Amino acid sequence: MSLTLPAGVALPVTASALVLTQQPGDGDNGGQGEDFGKSSPVGFLVLILFLIAVAFLVRSMTKHLKRVPASFDEPPAEAETTATEKPEEPKAAEKPAKDSSATKADS
Repeated sequence: MSLTLPAGVALPVTASALVLTQQPGDGDNGGQGEDFGKSSPVGFLVLILFLIAVAFLVRSMTKHLKRVPASFDEPPAEAETTATEKPEEPKAAEKPAKDSSATKADS
């Protein structure tokens, strides 16, 4: 089965296709003049500023990622109790008493 257009429709379709596919010949390049694709010094400055901002963001991100724990799992109960317990300090009664002879000599 082939697709054919009736003769009355084929001429307008063909004519409109030829008109639409023509390149403009009046010097209009569709906005693509001699400066098309060139950047200005302002654009270069903006690009450099973006690169500097990205460098600072990467530096900040790596600092924050170093602080992240290796695992977010809860620690075992045994390790938790030993980590929270502080070693006991010596009590005042356990400290050596001053020599009584030194206090008598001072008097």
